[in-house]
Amino acid sequence: MSSAQDPFYIVKEEIQESIDKLQSTFHQWERAPSNTGEQVHLTKELLASCESIEWQVDELDKAIAVAARDPAWYGIDEIELDKRRRWTSMARTQVATVRKAVEAQKEQNSTVTSGLNGTRQELMRLPGDRYTAKSQYMSQDDDDFITSESDRQMLLIKQQDEELDELSASVQRIGGVGLTIHEELLGQEKILEDLSLEMDSTSNRLDFVQVALHI
Repeated sequence: MSSAQDPFYIVKEEIQESIDKLQSTFHQWERAPSNTGEQVHLTKELLASCESIEWQVDELDKAIAVAARDPAWYGIDEIELDKRRRWTSMARTQVATVRKAVEAQKEQNSTVTSGLNGTRQELMRLPGDRYTAKSQYMSQDDDDFITSESDRQMLLIKQQDEELDELSASVQRIGGVGLTIHEELLGQEKILEDLSLEMDSTSNRLDFVQVALHI
């Protein structure tokens, strides 16, 4: 059976392509800055690829073990079997090298992140006595603030009451002025009515005088 038709070489070629892609991604991962979104994404991709390739190599090793039971039946010899075993061993080594480097960096990143988180917590934590004293000061400040705020609210309410009183007084004054104007208008209207009556009376008297003169 030629290499082109041998299932081993068909699978081997597919695995080799996966390994080549794995190494290309690994070189990209090496250039990526640590603890960045790009590196995290590449880390996940590399570990998943390693797991997939390792599974494929395991299956290929199982096939080699089956062929080793009766090499003549499969048309191969011990030299070919040894060659195939060496290739799968080399493939495992390549994948293991990538996995080891990626997992080590991942562990280092986790340690750094944990350390930073711990430092933040320590910086945020105060000693007991200082914390108690600070709490007392804060409590006193809170009480002073509440008292001050209460006084401010009372003063504001008082000012609003005074403004309302002034507004009410202004409304009353305006109402009084309006009433006075109304009364004055009524008085003027009465005067005009009286004047109109007097004019009518005077006109009538003049008419009477003129008639009398003509007689």
